[in-house]
Amino acid sequence: MNNIAEQLSAAYQNIAENCAKLSRELASVQLIAVSKTKPVAAVISAYQAGQRQFGENYPQELVAKAEQLKDLSALEWHFIGPLQSNKTRLVAEHASWVHSIDRLKIAQRLSAQRPADLKPLQVLLQINISAEDSKAGIGADALPALAKAVADLPGLTLRGLMAIPAPGDSKRAFAAMQKLSENLRQQHPEATELSMGMSDDWPLALQYGATMIRLGTAIFGARTYERNE
Repeated sequence: MNNIAEQLSAAYQNIAENCAKLSRELASVQLIAVSKTKPVAAVISAYQAGQRQFGENYPQELVAKAEQLKDLSALEWHFIGPLQSNKTRLVAEHASWVHSIDRLKIAQRLSAQRPADLKPLQVLLQINISAEDSKAGIGADALPALAKAVADLPGLTLRGLMAIPAPGDSKRAFAAMQKLSENLRQQHPEATELSMGMSDDWPLALQYGATMIRLGTAIFGARTYERNE
């Protein structure tokens, strides 16, 4: 697991260099280490190297890791995958962030199930920016109404947008997301986050205002997919 620390260091150095080229403050970008399908030992290695924000795609995997690592201070779980109604309680009770809200029903369940002793769940709305049938997310035309409804829910704080562009569509998609983000902030000033960019396209995402980039393979290596949802 030693190479995880090296990969993290390299990633942060690359982010710093790209921010400098773009005249962006380094503090304006968060790296979410996507640890899905990776063992707890890999998360611990990254944590020991200074990483605090981790992304998971599967509710039961998130819960298992969160419970095993509950004694690690300041560790922050970001749920970034599709979320089914029967799994919302798991996420509401263990995550700090949800990047993938695409239905009011899901937001309402998360709001109702968020424990009162925890801080509000920070949520992003997922946009299907490439209009792919296989991808979750809402169309841009549905954003204003969903944003207003989610922002009014107790236990949640609307913080911005997330997208996963289709292969080959990153530049157009990122530019469109940047405009949607700017428009959203006019109505919801707290919605400053823009989660987009992964291991293969994150430098381009930074050019279009990404504030959260999601890196998995670049830090933990290739994934395996033996897991339980």
